[in-house]
Amino acid sequence: MSVPLIPLNRGTPPWPTPARRNRSVPARRWGTFPTTADVGVWATGPTSGALLEALGLGLYALMTDLRKVRPREERAVSASAEDAGGLVVAFLSELLLLHDTEGFVGRTIRAHAVGDPPTAVVASVAGEPFDPARHPAGTEVKAVTLHGLVFDPAGHRARVIVDL
Repeated sequence: MSVPLIPLNRGTPPWPTPARRNRSVPARRWGTFPTTADVGVWATGPTSGALLEALGLGLYALMTDLRKVRPREERAVSASAEDAGGLVVAFLSELLLLHDTEGFVGRTIRAHAVGDPPTAVVASVAGEPFDPARHPAGTEVKAVTLHGLVFDPAGHRARVIVDL
């Protein structure tokens, strides 16, 4: 069983463009977009930390229905890299490793990005171990890629492609 993809508005980017953006900063949101063989996760958010949180929740949303996940346990996650793009891949890879080694699925993420542009992140992930009786199985994510990666905190947008 796979998680349905959220269709985009026929060529419209999944983040506010100058013509569509009201003057306020967009709330933290995420969604998915199709690619040739994999799937992408897009995010909007007012800060680097919010973008990383939204990308992480988008990653977990590929794996199961987040509405069924309870924030019963907490895990600390940190990552660093030489640049912001590498940080996105490192952080999401840490979340993927948490899922692969402990079966842990996050429901909420609180991330603090360090640096401008960010090169490190410290996060708290609240969720629970995957329970097949309550959590529908979604898409198996194998890896996070640099291909097509966008991390633009000034533009309040990010996107990443994951291998399935």
